[in-house]
Amino acid sequence: MKKSGNHSSLGMRTLAVHGGQHPDAQSGAISSPIVATSSFSYGDFDSGARRFSGEDPGYMYSRFGNPTVTAFEERMAILEDAESAVACASGMAAVSATLFALLKTGDEIIHIGALYGGTEGVIRNLLPRYGIKPVFVPDLESLQSAFTEKTKMLFIETPANPVMGIVSLEEAARLSREAGAITVVDNTFATPYLTRPLALGIDVVLHSATKYISGHGDATGGVVAGRRELIDPIRTLCLKQFGGCLSPFEAALMTRGLKTLPLRVEASSNSAQKIAEFLDEHPAVAEVFYPGLKTHAGHDVARKQMKLFGGIMAIELKGGRKAARHFLDSLTLVTQAVSLGDTDSLACHPATTTHSAVPEKIRLESGITEGLVRISIGIEDTEDLIADFEQALKGL
Repeated sequence: MKKSGNHSSLGMRTLAVHGGQHPDAQSGAISSPIVATSSFSYGDFDSGARRFSGEDPGYMYSRFGNPTVTAFEERMAILEDAESAVACASGMAAVSATLFALLKTGDEIIHIGALYGGTEGVIRNLLPRYGIKPVFVPDLESLQSAFTEKTKMLFIETPANPVMGIVSLEEAARLSREAGAITVVDNTFATPYLTRPLALGIDVVLHSATKYISGHGDATGGVVAGRRELIDPIRTLCLKQFGGCLSPFEAALMTRGLKTLPLRVEASSNSAQKIAEFLDEHPAVAEVFYPGLKTHAGHDVARKQMKLFGGIMAIELKGGRKAARHFLDSLTLVTQAVSLGDTDSLACHPATTTHSAVPEKIRLESGITEGLVRISIGIEDTEDLIADFEQALKGL
């Protein structure tokens, strides 16, 4: 099968397996070899000068680029239908590099609704130190009036961590484009299998590749994709200046994970739908935040821009923090841990873990209460997971 050229006619499962895959020229290896080196020989003085000046292509130093990492970047660019992609050491390295590469002193950045706690901290606390003003809006309806001549970026998570807020990417991209601002979307929860933001008009898409992209809870990384003119400055800042490069060993695990991405996401999404419907009927549960439920405020938009509704949900327990502790400590099959998108099902209490550094006032404004539990559904049998949730809810 030809590994280059137009991939638009291929399905996502085919692309996940074959996109960007090239048998190794020396050995014929199908899987990308792990190139475990810090430096690369450039032969002679003049070749080195040309390579470091950018006149000649080639690898120089693994902080700048590595063949194993490049193989992963090429695959992610194909899956997101992007011109270019850059891999970073973590999801937060990807977020930080994107923000600092594309914003400057005097700019404003708008973000909609709840965000992951780490991202929230960078936008609300770190960017203002460099004269970049964050502007929060609760929903898309409030967006247009928030734009000013200083607005340079709109940052969106959808579905949002952890309350599963949904934003119309097509509408957000249109409004942002009219205002002359760049749109950046964290696509970690949806993955390119469920949503392709660039196809909906978004400029830059990023992931914590630690989650669904890797999918097995054994690697940490991030990735950013988009037009080359936007990705090149992010690459320079993240790799050469911040030093946030992805290890070739992690890149190999990410590349392996991508091959089963559609299968894993589909399995977890199908289970999550059934589990959300079960939890929605339970008397101890006040509310289930899952876009696959028709009662979810973003259901219609999610149905339009997502292939399925994903494997992540949150539940609000009627008994508050006490009930959340009882529920989480009673789980036997589902592991109590942060992170998400693994083959294993995971659950956590955002107010005391992932969002514990976010001020309480902001947490509550975002819907992150003491009774909120975030659940990441893995690939286990649905019936076994429902039985675990059912026994953990007893007595509440």
